[in-house]
Amino acid sequence: MIAFQGKRGAYSEQACREKLPGRDLLPCYSFEDVFLAVEDGKAAIGMLPVENSMAGVVSDSYDLLATHKLHIVGEHYLLVRHSLLGLPDAHLDGVKAVYSHPQGLAQCRAFLKRYNWVRFSVYDTAGAAADLVERGNPADVAVASELCADLYGLKVLKRDIQDCRMNTTRFLLVARDEVAPPDDLPCKTSLLFAVRNIPAALYKCLGGFATNGVNLTRLESRPIQGMPWAYHFYLDFQGRPNDVSVRHALDELKFFTNSIKYLGCYPESDKPEPPEGDQAA
Repeated sequence: MIAFQGKRGAYSEQACREKLPGRDLLPCYSFEDVFLAVEDGKAAIGMLPVENSMAGVVSDSYDLLATHKLHIVGEHYLLVRHSLLGLPDAHLDGVKAVYSHPQGLAQCRAFLKRYNWVRFSVYDTAGAAADLVERGNPADVAVASELCADLYGLKVLKRDIQDCRMNTTRFLLVARDEVAPPDDLPCKTSLLFAVRNIPAALYKCLGGFATNGVNLTRLESRPIQGMPWAYHFYLDFQGRPNDVSVRHALDELKFFTNSIKYLGCYPESDKPEPPEGDQAA
């Protein structure tokens, strides 16, 4: 069972289907509900979006990684392809209003500017699609995944309406227990650390990675809950904790930090290739 945030048809569900096809799925109301479902044993894996190439960081996911005890066991990159969905009897020339998550609307701005439609922001893209069925108004449309059309019996009025054809979301897979990645696969390691209160502490923390040739792929600062103006840092790097170069880098990191939380070592996923042909928007 894989837990994900959102209604059926959410892009998180699409990520689950791509990464682990055929698995049972558990929709959850919030990101924290995903963590709780995995911790309570209702799901073996949670699928969490952590960053979008256009919208940036999903801060809730990073904050929950700090406060819960789950392990990162994988990653997945999803190419986000927005579609314009309507009821079976809907037509473009009869549309009056469009519904979606604020980011869904923002990521299709160029397409939507062609039409004088009223835009409504809602809680998620899949929910916008599901609500079309409840309202039953053919003048309403939604920006959502094509998967929603299959799930809710909607018609695809236009495919690939996103502004950026390489709009991509990175997901992390979390589980209760660590899973050792196969020896023959390139890996990433993720950890969380808080620096000591000394001059140039962050620079010194990262220096060991540079001198030992360890490639950093992600560095993100987040406030520490309950400690105003204090921050910890999420770090992703290529390699395994038992690699000689990584061990030397981590030894230097420990010297300049107050705490380090190991989040997981997992196979590195390939980023998606551009879709064939020109964008249809």
